[in-house]
Amino acid sequence: MTVVVTAVFYPPPGRKEELATAMRAGIEAVHGEKGCELYAIHDAEDGTITMIEKWTAAGDLGAHAGGAAEAILRGDVEDLLEKPTLVTRMTPIPIGSEDQGRL
Repeated sequence: MTVVVTAVFYPPPGRKEELATAMRAGIEAVHGEKGCELYAIHDAEDGTITMIEKWTAAGDLGAHAGGAAEAILRGDVEDLLEKPTLVTRMTPIPIGSEDQGRL
């Protein structure tokens, strides 16, 4: 079953662009992982960066969580965060059209 994850990153004031740039290598590595359907960052109005992820199966997400690509990402951003990243794992509830009712 598909798993959707959001991860909110909290950069210090004025360092959001630096954080986004630092995330590049980790994101590119994750894109090559089995089951990664979506792994994309977004600029939020509140000064944070939000990652939206979609994984084919929970096992794929589990492999990602302990994998080398995530380690790259963590290492590249650790000095650019004011507080711990807020990660939320979700299971889609498809309602409506096939294209608009789910990620």
